[in-house]
Amino acid sequence: MNMEIVKMEEVVFGYGDVPSLVNASLSIRQGEFVALTGPNGASKSTALRLMLGLLKPWSGLIQLADRCADSRPLTVGYVPQQLSAFNSGFPSTVKEFVLSGRYRKGAWLKRLLPEDHRKVEEGLRQVGMWEHRGNRIGELSGGQKQRICIARTLVQEPDFFVLDEPVTGMDKNSRMDFYQLMEEQVRGRGSTVLMVTHNLEEVKDRLDRIIELERTEEGGWRCCTTTSCRGHFMPAG
Repeated sequence: MNMEIVKMEEVVFGYGDVPSLVNASLSIRQGEFVALTGPNGASKSTALRLMLGLLKPWSGLIQLADRCADSRPLTVGYVPQQLSAFNSGFPSTVKEFVLSGRYRKGAWLKRLLPEDHRKVEEGLRQVGMWEHRGNRIGELSGGQKQRICIARTLVQEPDFFVLDEPVTGMDKNSRMDFYQLMEEQVRGRGSTVLMVTHNLEEVKDRLDRIIELERTEEGGWRCCTTTSCRGHFMPAG
């Protein structure tokens, strides 16, 4: 059985004194392609940030693996919502921005190798942005900015992709290419993908599972509907 990458058990969290997630539980296993969905305001982004340790729960348990099943340190690629909203004066070129993804934590002074540049070209070609590699980021459309954020995450070669509405601003062809690319990461590399999306009809045939946030009687949200898309879902616990 594939190991758990992240687990939440009976998590409660809110802003101020108002709970937004109530007794939320879920489990994501290595090698799954999972969509997290729910109505606007359903605390989907909050759930992702809790999983990654960017927010601390009021109560409950959250465990994010620090290693993969083969004992390698787990690497996480996180694309937050609206990361593409760069200031128009952002000084970097597209290639420089994506190339920065090749620096590992604590290694900003490392010498970049031909392999790093090859990975950047590959990542930009995968999202259809290689021809814009010399453009300043401020010159790009919203959808193009989103794609280079994804390219930067791809060149990090993460084991766990955490994506908050990653196709915002993309046209349909770009969205379909992106879903295929993520499925290739899962089926080809054994990566895990957790993606917040409202475009379930477009992507559901590629997914392993759909986790839906639903409103509780208390007014908060919890993960209480999990749909298997491929027939091999193993529930948490």
